[in-house]
Amino acid sequence: MQELIPVNIIVGDRSYRIKILPADEEAVRKTLKTINDKIIEYKTNFSGKDMQDYIAMVLLWYATELQPENNKASSAGLLESLLKMEHQLDKAL
Repeated sequence: MQELIPVNIIVGDRSYRIKILPADEEAVRKTLKTINDKIIEYKTNFSGKDMQDYIAMVLLWYATELQPENNKASSAGLLESLLKMEHQLDKAL
């Protein structure tokens, strides 16, 4: 089993120390960048009382983005690609 590594992360204006697998570090950092960029975007475009308001808005946005029904376009493209590959495999056999 891989050893967990400690990583300092910043969400909004708070710093947290978490432990993650080394293989997950890049994905965690990319996710944090997306979250912090979205917080800045919301701070610029919407009025809020404090950082917790912006974090709540970003949390709702992020959770909504992950819902399967919101990814129908990408699912349709994936299905089309899979059907093309299946057709090519059928030809080859």
